[in-house]
Amino acid sequence: METEQSGTTGFDAAVDGVVAPTDELGGTLRLVRTDDFDSLDPGNTYYAYTWNFLRLVGRTLVTFDTAPGKAGQRLVPDLAESLGESSDGGRTWTYRLRPGLLYEDGTPVVAADVKYAIARSNYGTDVLGVGPTYFRHLLGTDYGGPWREPEVDGPVTVETPDDRTLVLRLAEPFAGMDLLATMPSTTPVPRDRDTGIGYRLGPVATGPYRVESYERGRLVVLERNPHWDPETDPVRRQRAGRIEVHLGKDPHEVDLMLLSGEAHIDLAGFGVQPAVQERILADPELRANTDNPLTGFTWIYCLSSRIAPFDNVHCRRAVQFATDKAAMQEAYGGPVGGDIATTILPPTIDGYQPFDRYPVGEDGTGDLEAARAELALAGMPDGFRTKIAARKDRLKEYRAAEALSAGLARVGIEAEVLDFPSGDYFDRYGGSPEYLREHGIGIIMFGWGADFPDGYGFFQQIVDGRAIKERGNQNMGELDDPEINGLLDQGAVSGDPAERAAIWHRIDRLTMDHAVIVPYLYPRSLLYRHPDARNVFVTGSFGMYDYVALGAK
Repeated sequence: METEQSGTTGFDAAVDGVVAPTDELGGTLRLVRTDDFDSLDPGNTYYAYTWNFLRLVGRTLVTFDTAPGKAGQRLVPDLAESLGESSDGGRTWTYRLRPGLLYEDGTPVVAADVKYAIARSNYGTDVLGVGPTYFRHLLGTDYGGPWREPEVDGPVTVETPDDRTLVLRLAEPFAGMDLLATMPSTTPVPRDRDTGIGYRLGPVATGPYRVESYERGRLVVLERNPHWDPETDPVRRQRAGRIEVHLGKDPHEVDLMLLSGEAHIDLAGFGVQPAVQERILADPELRANTDNPLTGFTWIYCLSSRIAPFDNVHCRRAVQFATDKAAMQEAYGGPVGGDIATTILPPTIDGYQPFDRYPVGEDGTGDLEAARAELALAGMPDGFRTKIAARKDRLKEYRAAEALSAGLARVGIEAEVLDFPSGDYFDRYGGSPEYLREHGIGIIMFGWGADFPDGYGFFQQIVDGRAIKERGNQNMGELDDPEINGLLDQGAVSGDPAERAAIWHRIDRLTMDHAVIVPYLYPRSLLYRHPDARNVFVTGSFGMYDYVALGAK
């Protein structure tokens, strides 16, 4: 007999509460996704939904609490016994692992495995290259990585004096190390089990589940990890007996699978398509199974400052003014899909302050006269041609790109929309500056949320000139402003929340002056949870359902 506790019910019930809480174990949890994962390698992934999902398989030094809403941003030690111990004015951070940690095969987890994980993900970009490289920037060493320098035992600024102790010696103080320690790149990887790029198909588990099978583009199956010990884990449970992720489904098929019960949750966390949205909102019974949270992301597109004609700031500003944000909002389902954005920083991050550098009119459809004035300043009064990269399996994003193209055409800017798969979008296409230049793609569609809930975790990878990469690049505007770079360093050192918030707001304004990023929506996802899903709530750390907490009837 299933043991259930009292919980919240109805529309938006999972935003700040728990729907269908239960202590019962068993059942099969079914998730669904339009495309494949970018990667299940914790050191080679950059999608928020993948990071959320990977917490089922791998454990990090620190993690976020399993709690609804803002409480889900609370930091708790995971592999580590406690949060990091800081010394030397914030330049040295020490973590001590819990005793009794094991991999899925029963072998012990040691500190050297965490050091290796950081080394491969941050310095092994010649083989991996998709994930963020914060540690590389902060550790300040010229180590070449495990594949270029296999004889070297990782970066010298990471020490493992014994099997349970990890010491990080930074080039400069960094106040947010515990936030950084939540990232998948601190998931331990045993060096003798690393298969390079192939590791994405079967990472060695430290969490409550292990990968039983993975058919690329079709199905991932997780089974319970027999060597996971709940006594060492403060946040996870093995609620489901089995977890299936059905991949490569058409967006409309995803919605139908959710409504029919073939799947419980949409893994991507972007909400149902507009047609099904209308059906759900018109039906009180279906509406009661939905949540419409502000996700903590900003839907943006980037204008590459190194691809003509966007190497001219007036061309970039012309696009800002000509953007029909209202039409782009409609592609996401209107106001239910999100609020029109004017800042890069979303309202959920400290430092957000509303301002509008490029007003597009009260109706949000664009200021065409201002756009034409900028084109004249650029010496292109008749407009120009460019291309837009978008992910077609993310149908709402693709339709927003089409709306953008139509809006720009009103001032003579012809922008052809190209479609790409989301699985390797950042590795091969949108995140490859060489590919973009070779194909003349000046506009790149994507959405952005903080790598950890802080302005540094939001901005560093997308505006720091030192973060530009050949693959997996997120600074798609290729912005490199010494003032912005310096402000990021200043914010990283500061332990004063008010000072940090002021810095993040300043960066927001400076970046908008450069006009390399166009924010158009603070998204809200109309998330559908099938009634057979258990222990459902939205976590403030990812802005979607917390996959670690889920169970199934």
